[in-house]
Amino acid sequence: MNGKNDTYILGIETSCDETAAAIVKNGQEIVSNVVASQIDSHKRFGGVVPEIASRHHVEQMTVVLEQTFEQAGMDWDDVDAVAVTEGPGLVGALLVGVNAAKALAFARQKPLVGVHHIAGHIYANRFQSEFEFPLLALIVSGGHTELVLMHEHGSYELIGETRDDAAGEAYDKVARVLELPYPGGPQIDKLAAEGEESIAFPRAWLGEDSYDFSFSGLKSSVINTIHNAAQRGESFRKEDIAASFQASVVDVLTAKTWKAAQAYQARQVIVAGGVAANGGLRSALTAKFDGSGIPLLIPPLKLCTDNAAMIAAAGFVNYEHGKRSGWDLNANPSLPLK
Repeated sequence: MNGKNDTYILGIETSCDETAAAIVKNGQEIVSNVVASQIDSHKRFGGVVPEIASRHHVEQMTVVLEQTFEQAGMDWDDVDAVAVTEGPGLVGALLVGVNAAKALAFARQKPLVGVHHIAGHIYANRFQSEFEFPLLALIVSGGHTELVLMHEHGSYELIGETRDDAAGEAYDKVARVLELPYPGGPQIDKLAAEGEESIAFPRAWLGEDSYDFSFSGLKSSVINTIHNAAQRGESFRKEDIAASFQASVVDVLTAKTWKAAQAYQARQVIVAGGVAANGGLRSALTAKFDGSGIPLLIPPLKLCTDNAAMIAAAGFVNYEHGKRSGWDLNANPSLPLK
């Protein structure tokens, strides 16, 4: 099945609470993509429990891999390399994927390619369109809020990052205070669409020339508003809290992305990470860049959250650049993007 000029990468992703495997052709065509979610297991705890996540990865890995090859109609002879998320993420969860990938690559005599999780989220956009450089990537997830400039494939320059809470983390914490079910981000997005921006929550701009982000003050302001209302016996609409909170987050993300795109003369802007699935953010960015001459790419919803197709896509770039990992590859929960 493997054509002479085609490259097929098996990707494995276990950085948090999704056990995923995928096979991708030439970095841009998804042949198969299987994800086993753990949401129901963590829901009763209100968040991801690392030990439970790791255990589920061990239980699901073999099944997910079998389904991936079955869905693709391929076998190991068709695969050119094994790509795996080495970090960042939960160390126990990462270890399951890394050790599985090492064992499989060793047993099948395939090259092993370590991949940065955020690079994977960036390359989820390449399934839609070829990249144009210089490219600006806005990464928004539970653990990351960053602006990354790319001048070529596999090259990442960090120009802005969160100084405290990431956007997704702020969403989760506000959702808990509002007593919304896990995962909280989609719940707030849904409520925001039904509410009014009636509360003037702060926007942290951090200076005229800053591309950094800060959502800790916003999170505290929302929590204080809710607690103060409760102490006074005042009622409030969760929909309005959600709408006002989301408006603050989206305003800052959109404004800083727009400003950076112009300053760095980006030929393309992409959005990556789990919060890229947020309807309010997708609408605001689309409206801002529509007609600007700067193409905006946002992945389909199924590729915003963690998956292995994105890891295989980023792994393809590493593979094409001759990057290989040794058998000493280890999980790195704080792996820098470079």
